[in-house]
Amino acid sequence: MPPETDRTAPAVHLRNVLVRFDKTELRFDCALPKGQIIAVTGASGSGKSTLLNVIAGFEIPDAGRVDILGEDVAGRDPAERPVSVIFQEHNLFSHLDVATNIGLGIDPALKLGVKERARIAAALGRVGLDGFAKRLPPTLSGGERQRVALARALVRKKPILLLDEPFAALDPGLRAGMSSLLLDLHRQEGNTMLIITHHPDDVRALADSVLFLDEGRILLHEPTETFLAHRDLPAVTRFLGR
Repeated sequence: MPPETDRTAPAVHLRNVLVRFDKTELRFDCALPKGQIIAVTGASGSGKSTLLNVIAGFEIPDAGRVDILGEDVAGRDPAERPVSVIFQEHNLFSHLDVATNIGLGIDPALKLGVKERARIAAALGRVGLDGFAKRLPPTLSGGERQRVALARALVRKKPILLLDEPFAALDPGLRAGMSSLLLDLHRQEGNTMLIITHHPDDVRALADSVLFLDEGRILLHEPTETFLAHRDLPAVTRFLGR
């Protein structure tokens, strides 16, 4: 079969991917189209974070192939993949100010010139944090720290953004604000987002399609409207609270 081209390739294509943990086996096989927001859902322990880690390069599969934008990324470190990741814990350095934390997304050695500092300032403006450049992470709220992490992802300019439960520590009001911000940025960037969430409301508010995992397998990948209408699969109806 001829190789895929960037024009026709899905954003992410997992081909018979196998990950083993002791006696547990996780298997992933899916093609995720470009430009969508995809909710990754399922019960705790179903393999959601492992799926994102495989795409990002933090987890090396025992078998199978991972294609990103039509290219096999085997052997490519996380920093070399066209992917940015935002974790639930933000991963900000508490002793570095906000601008420096964002600058790490441009150059880990922090060799930042005038253009790079302008990119940092622009990213802060886009996430609603003008004037926060010199603040330290411990002085910020949970929602503000998550916005800093999002600004750091923006300056990396990667076409695929992975978010691992980005709203888990936020109250309902902050969740709604972050959801609106992500939707606005998605419209501007046209990127592909995969968002792990345990909340049906996040699926309704954000997702174009849903990747539903159950016991280490991808049980469903379908449009959000179709997913929300399910009344026949026990694992899905439990997630939806029916």
